[in-house]
Amino acid sequence: MSTHASGKLIIVSNRLPFVLKKNELTLKWERKASAGGLVTAVAPVVIQGNGIWIGWAGVHLEEGEKIPESDPNDKTPTAGLLSDRVIPVDFDPQIFDSYYNGCCNGTFWPLFHSMPDRAQFSADSWKSYCVVNKEFASKTVGALENLSRVDTDSGTPLVWLHDYHLMLAANSIRNVADEKNLRFKLGFFLHIPFPPWDIFRLFPWADEILQGMLGCDMIGFHIEDYCLNFVDCCQRRLGCRVDRKNLLVEHGGRTVRIRPLPIGIPFDRFVEMAKQAPTVISTSLQLVLGVDRLDYTKGLVHRLKAFELLLERYPQHKGKVALMQIAVPSRTDVKEYQDLKEEMDQLVGRINGRFSTPNWSPIRYIYGCVNQNDLAAFYRDSAVAMVTPLRDGMNLVAKEFVACQIKEPPGVLIVSPFAGAGEMMNEALICNPYELVEAADTLHRALTMPEDERVLRMRCLRRREKVHNVDFWMRSFLKAMGTLIFEDGDDVLPTTMQPVTLQDFDDYLSKYIGNTNKLTLLLDYDGTLAPLAPHPDLAILPLETKGVLERLANMSDVYIAIISGRNVHNVKDMVGIEGLTYAGNHGLEILHPDGSRFMHPMPIEYVEKVGDLLKVLQEKVCKDGAWVENKAQHLIEEAGFKAGQAHCAIEAKPPVQWNKGRASLYILRSAFGLDWGERTRIIYAGDDVTDEDAMQALKGMAATFRVAQSQIVKTSAERRLPSTDSVLTMLKWIERHFGKRLPRENSVGNLSNNLQMSLGEIEMELSMPEEKCP
Repeated sequence: MSTHASGKLIIVSNRLPFVLKKNELTLKWERKASAGGLVTAVAPVVIQGNGIWIGWAGVHLEEGEKIPESDPNDKTPTAGLLSDRVIPVDFDPQIFDSYYNGCCNGTFWPLFHSMPDRAQFSADSWKSYCVVNKEFASKTVGALENLSRVDTDSGTPLVWLHDYHLMLAANSIRNVADEKNLRFKLGFFLHIPFPPWDIFRLFPWADEILQGMLGCDMIGFHIEDYCLNFVDCCQRRLGCRVDRKNLLVEHGGRTVRIRPLPIGIPFDRFVEMAKQAPTVISTSLQLVLGVDRLDYTKGLVHRLKAFELLLERYPQHKGKVALMQIAVPSRTDVKEYQDLKEEMDQLVGRINGRFSTPNWSPIRYIYGCVNQNDLAAFYRDSAVAMVTPLRDGMNLVAKEFVACQIKEPPGVLIVSPFAGAGEMMNEALICNPYELVEAADTLHRALTMPEDERVLRMRCLRRREKVHNVDFWMRSFLKAMGTLIFEDGDDVLPTTMQPVTLQDFDDYLSKYIGNTNKLTLLLDYDGTLAPLAPHPDLAILPLETKGVLERLANMSDVYIAIISGRNVHNVKDMVGIEGLTYAGNHGLEILHPDGSRFMHPMPIEYVEKVGDLLKVLQEKVCKDGAWVENKAQHLIEEAGFKAGQAHCAIEAKPPVQWNKGRASLYILRSAFGLDWGERTRIIYAGDDVTDEDAMQALKGMAATFRVAQSQIVKTSAERRLPSTDSVLTMLKWIERHFGKRLPRENSVGNLSNNLQMSLGEIEMELSMPEEKCP
């Protein structure tokens, strides 16, 4: 069955679907096809739809060198991929090495395979990773721009990012493409496992990785376990709203679909290879086959030790069984892999030396590459295949073995539960590679399994893999993206999360606030209570939000403070509710409900500078409503102030150690005394970088919410909310929660007395000038 996408398909992968090698005679570049399921499945769809492939060519091209066309005699899946549909990405060799060997293989590979002790965390390699991902994103946006000019009627382009090398690119693509009003859909597929929260949290830049991936519309993983790990990390690390049942994550006001999309193989092609492949090894021995890259995740040492244990525990197999282990060289310049090769060489030598006879050696070890026809013969003629990695995304060797099992009676497949294949290939024998005795016993069972059981198990395995082949995987992805030209009647999971409801806050806030505690609400204004607007005067508090705040302000157990970057009188005018505490200029000035006022003192030399700076800005920058950002920033810094970014503005901050965090602590002590932590629960909600100071100061002592947009935002908040509407819903939940309480006498106590008592303490601690203290 052919597969068609409704729009142009743009594949973005670390490598192009072929490598370039220079002809020794002509000194010109030539293509050499790459193997793998991705190329086999995706290349025909790209070629058929005149799509684009973006990636590194495997070599660093000199300026002016171009991708060559394929050889006229080329019969591989990429033969029809024209050079003008290929976009090479090239980098400085040192940056690429730091990105590829440092971050991708030195950090992500071991970490995502749940081997954190092997992971190396380097700020320099992370920086290189960011640089390379931005360049991939830039090339992709350029391709989208070109398509928007020349292919206006071909449907919405689909960008498909692949694997752990490009986990940041999606967010960069989305932000730039959205600014340029480009049409596109964005998908991602991870070809390795996604680790659980306790492993993933070790990565210092975990926030950026999750948000980078969440720039997509849909993210695919091999199995549901990896999907659930990702969803869990999004909730626990980013504080996103998630729907575990329907595998949805909300981020920046968008719903991202998370889908299990188990990759398959070109089943029929392997069947044909098995039929045509000549016998490679003629023997009466029962062959136990292992085919792996020489990598520490593959469990090769464990497998050899399990085989050794088999010969010890079941001596009847001596002289009748042989382990054929094929180890494909990998990362030969890395010491860790060199050490693994040495360990394997020594282990094979020791076991063979221990058990060999003049007519038999227990292990046949091939260190090198084996061509596809020979590999198909090994698959076909082996009695058992051991696919027992310590951790693996899927492992296609298990599927290839099954496809090539055309002889009667068939062989037996042994699979690790720690590979994606182990989650799906239920008829295989499941074997924990860490438990060597169990592995030896499982291998003995496979070698002695009755013929009828072998036939039944293999028949079921082959039937499933024939249906769920690589084309099925490709169609499943396009269907999940909503870009498949034809749709079948299968049920699909929802693609959009429901708007924030009152129930979303039940678990988080009910346990935190309880039924007897008082509550302090510390709320930002712009972007939190009121939607952002092009001009500050247009950021109006919605009437419904104002109504809820007024009702909460009249509840004896609720205390409310609005903390804004605006001046204190402006924020009070915008909110317009009596009985609240208002803090302006990020807490430098605070107006209490009883009318008393606090102002943080400014160094005397800066008092005059404020007026001078304002005059200079008005004269040199603010003309006819125009605001020149770079020039304003320079003038602010020249005057000795710190230039801070805010929504649609630049703020001049005086050099004092005071921010929303310090202001929040001051407000709490003013309202509840020194023991405020025992007398009230706290909720802080904000949407700006200035709110992070408060969230950091209150970390572990408050429930915190960040109203976050689509840009990558690192936050100290425990939860994210998509919009000001969701903040309103939270306020409604609080109103409902406190509305159910029975009235209590002296619930808050005499706040005015408490306020007067604590202000003296604050004055002494901060050495405030007497005339400026309430």
